[in-house]
Amino acid sequence: MRRHPRRGEAGRQVTSDSPSGPSRRGAEIGRRIGVGLMYGLWKPRVLGAWRVPASGPVIFAVNHAHNVDGPMVMGVAPRPTHFLIKQEAFVGPLGTFLEGIGQVKVDRSGTDRTAVTRALGVLAAGGALGIFPEGTRGDGDFASLRAGLAYFALRGGAPIVPVAVLGSTDGRGRLIKKLPPLRSRVDVVFGDPFEAGDGSGGRTRTALDAATVRIQERLTTHLANARRLTGR
Repeated sequence: MRRHPRRGEAGRQVTSDSPSGPSRRGAEIGRRIGVGLMYGLWKPRVLGAWRVPASGPVIFAVNHAHNVDGPMVMGVAPRPTHFLIKQEAFVGPLGTFLEGIGQVKVDRSGTDRTAVTRALGVLAAGGALGIFPEGTRGDGDFASLRAGLAYFALRGGAPIVPVAVLGSTDGRGRLIKKLPPLRSRVDVVFGDPFEAGDGSGGRTRTALDAATVRIQERLTTHLANARRLTGR
């Protein structure tokens, strides 16, 4: 069951534009900037965007093989997206920019309660939250999932939409090692939304572990299907 937006003491609906939460307007601006950058530097091909729920809370679970994965999804997703991003990226002008476009800073050294509250606030306001469930950039194969994705899905009452970002894997034309070659095709494949829970509403450690297993199976299957579809 999806949760309704929270209301304050005076009955005011709490939205992601509240002072304590990331800006929804900022995320929309970030999406517009992302569209220009991504289509200017690469050749995105977006598949399955129609599967994304048009409204209500949703979590994009994105594989993470390139540094461009987050900005790419932010630019091509059909809804403004608030990504959980490591605090190390929030330095100088870039940090100010990320805050301005509604992204959520996360301290990965422990449980960042401020980040958790802000992320749950995005979902409570019916927004889209972007998560790299592997926690950091790697092979982008969903092989090692953290429990954070299951926690937000169960607590936020939000369906998960798997997203596969598939860029070139060779080194030809690559100016920066962590980015796909400029003007190369990058496929972004959105999958069918699914619920992480088993329908019981449980939020115990056992329920969280079981949800993580279910999520990994669904994400791995989506990635395999996306690779077959795109030939990547």
